[in-house]
Amino acid sequence: MSAKNIAKAIERIELIRSTLRWKNQLEKSGITSLLGQLNQLKNELLMLSRQEGYLKSKTGRKEKPRSVSQRRQALLDQDFSFTGVFGENPDLLTLLETVAKAAQTDFPVLIEGESGTGKELIAKVVHTNSKRAEKDYVSVNCGAIPATLLESELFGHVKGAFTGADSTRKGKFELADGGTLFLDELGELSLDNQVKLLRALQTGEIQRVGSDHNITVDVRIVAATNRRLYEMTLEGKFREDLYYRLGVVTVTIPPLRERVDEIPLLIDYFVKEAADKIGRVPVRLSPKLTDFLSHHHYRGNIRELQNIIYRVSCLAEETGGLRHLPDPIRPVEKPSKAPGDTAPKRLEEIRTSAKNLAEERFLEENLRRTQGRVTLMAEELGMNRSYLQNLMKKHGLKAGDFKQA
Repeated sequence: MSAKNIAKAIERIELIRSTLRWKNQLEKSGITSLLGQLNQLKNELLMLSRQEGYLKSKTGRKEKPRSVSQRRQALLDQDFSFTGVFGENPDLLTLLETVAKAAQTDFPVLIEGESGTGKELIAKVVHTNSKRAEKDYVSVNCGAIPATLLESELFGHVKGAFTGADSTRKGKFELADGGTLFLDELGELSLDNQVKLLRALQTGEIQRVGSDHNITVDVRIVAATNRRLYEMTLEGKFREDLYYRLGVVTVTIPPLRERVDEIPLLIDYFVKEAADKIGRVPVRLSPKLTDFLSHHHYRGNIRELQNIIYRVSCLAEETGGLRHLPDPIRPVEKPSKAPGDTAPKRLEEIRTSAKNLAEERFLEENLRRTQGRVTLMAEELGMNRSYLQNLMKKHGLKAGDFKQA
């Protein structure tokens, strides 16, 4: 089934949904008309399905399953433009394969994932691999602009539209005409602005604030969010019709902790990138630092790893070590006792040693009891979660080691 036919079917379904949604009552003639449209759409889809089945049976070819190495190489062979580096993680490859196909269409793409996973990078990948690559890529952060000003930011305004509007100004939609508009932090949109965005997407027309003149725009939308939009639609915090219009192709970027096999590649990439930015020879990483980075739980995902490597590259001379890590995550190295050191310990040293041992046993006991669930442990003990995590890092304890297999 071709992308063009699918697009037509989706558009017709949306028109029928809109009719049902916005009409409180339907007369018999209206019901009959809708039923006729649905039956016609059903028959067309069945015909397209039969045609596709016939073509498949005619060729008689079945695709053989490919290894992850073959899948990665297939992306590279098709001149897939990707600013960065990717390895052979199956989940990431599936995402990139989907993005490569979606980029060839004008369908909206919705990118979901935790903060720092690289959602804007994927948005740029969609644009770079599309037929709009030569046109402008325009980005707007929906969460960084006050709701009262976002309409002007998206659609522009005319002179005198409001206090401070000293001149006519184009909005992001006009600036992205013919290209791609990236809507970051989509989940932060107010319901009022959601309605205005939906209207622009449905009609392909916008109005500058303070103007009654319609402006036609041709914009491909890529949106991103770290929130669960589907759950927000169920709670009435996000419009369902806008969600389905923007999520024709939806991809979810897996967090870094679910693709630890990518960490060595990313470390090497960021070391070289940092060296280029600073203008120096790439820094070497000590074995202890490399081991730490390979097993660290990146709450900030790829962005956190990048920042760590940039910091180490800036502070280290030739070789980066644990001492170059940021204070909140730097592990405490236990000093080794010199041979023949039999000097008596002072009372303060004994107290510190006893305190550290008590802390370590306390943490181990509660981590076993909660099976490594730090949030639950913090709630039950009435302690701050971040403080508990810092204590765990201090004693070299990892929550994953206490989870049931």
